[in-house]
Amino acid sequence: MDKFFKISERGSNVRTEIIAGLTTFFAMAYIVVTNPNQIVSFYQGADPALQQIWNSVYVASILVAVIGTLLMSLYAKMPFAQACGMGLNSFFFVCFILPRLAFGEDGSVTAEGAVAGYQSGLVIILVSGIIFMALSLSGLRSKIAKALPDCLKKAIPAGIGLFIAFIGFKNAGILQDNPYTFLQFVDIHGAIASGQFVAVALPALLALLGLLIIAVLEHYKVKGSVLISIVATTVLYYLTSGTAPSFDMGQIGQSFKDFGTIGITGVFHPEAWVEAFTGPAIGGIFSAIMLIVTFCLVDMFDTIGTLYGAASQANMLDENGDPINVNQCMTSDSIATVVGAVCGTSTCTTFVESASGVAAGGRTGLTSLVVAICFGVCLFLSPLASLVPSCAAAPALIYVGVLMLRGFASVDMHDMRSAVPAFLALVMMPLTYSISNGIGIGAIAYVVITLCAGKYTKKDIPVTIIAALFILKFVTVTM
Repeated sequence: MDKFFKISERGSNVRTEIIAGLTTFFAMAYIVVTNPNQIVSFYQGADPALQQIWNSVYVASILVAVIGTLLMSLYAKMPFAQACGMGLNSFFFVCFILPRLAFGEDGSVTAEGAVAGYQSGLVIILVSGIIFMALSLSGLRSKIAKALPDCLKKAIPAGIGLFIAFIGFKNAGILQDNPYTFLQFVDIHGAIASGQFVAVALPALLALLGLLIIAVLEHYKVKGSVLISIVATTVLYYLTSGTAPSFDMGQIGQSFKDFGTIGITGVFHPEAWVEAFTGPAIGGIFSAIMLIVTFCLVDMFDTIGTLYGAASQANMLDENGDPINVNQCMTSDSIATVVGAVCGTSTCTTFVESASGVAAGGRTGLTSLVVAICFGVCLFLSPLASLVPSCAAAPALIYVGVLMLRGFASVDMHDMRSAVPAFLALVMMPLTYSISNGIGIGAIAYVVITLCAGKYTKKDIPVTIIAALFILKFVTVTM
């Protein structure tokens, strides 16, 4: 095992890799229930068709996480995990499920044709995945990644760090919506006054405590600090909230049944292909093509950004500042997307939460193997994964954000060709809730400033193509 995964060569050991794998799993275990919720936008109980879709996506989400992460482990041999991409699953709902919903004045929801819309969406995902795979196998995808200017390569990890931290702050309730300031710190006084302290303020305070636990343990160089924090915060949550862990195993059998009925067979229905390219809900062939391009672009740059960010955190970059085994990682990602479409779920991508396992010391494919095994177990015992509350997983994400901001210090802030694109990439990722948007806006800014400065050269042609593709995406599709 040491020889296969190169554990010693990368300065790690089996115990550290296992802890890192568990850390990554608990940081991203929320996807097991979150992905099907996003695909039907929490309406699953409102209509039988939506419940069917929820059940199918539930099983498919776990299967694609297992298969995609195993590819990362055994083929790419990197400590990264894969699962259905957040944001992409919401986009899937908006494009393919929402047009099928009818809302009554009494708040009722009917979803006639929702299954047909769901299956036509899987066709779009499948085609984008196949294109993605072709780009990866040809090596063009990695060339696109390597063509990014140095300032963006340094800004991407930092931007992802802010993005991850923002997700952690929101998931734990530390940040709340505010109609005047957009965001605010958790209203502890208001929660106490309204009797909502346990439901609103307690998780936020526990998440902040969990972050401090990690910081103190890291100061004393305690191994497994992130996992210790997750376990400790989980225990504290149940002790202080009075919440009792609950298990509901009855849904498992029905989920497998619906998965076999409408999920894994979805892309093999001829009607789904007709609906995908000519159906009124999608808007015709041109709209279908633009959706394919959009899913492909978002997946490509989300993965590129995650790989650069996590590999930078793990010191797993080559002499050119590019992730090692980048071709294998991208091929694994594209295959997982194709498998996901066949199984019945939205685009699979490399997860930013992989950085939490890297922060815990994960450096090899053994880390991702542990994650895959955990997801495999979760297929039958999914309620166990849901026992970890958001406030326990959030500190790991916030801490990763702290670590990933380090690289931004090396950006040349005196040269506007570097400073402005890097800054835009940094802040647009969390502010637009999209890694790919940050990369695209940064690329566009870099090309425009370079042209105006009269310093454009042949080596800037690839990033110009990237910028042009994003301009096309921004103009034609909102994402």
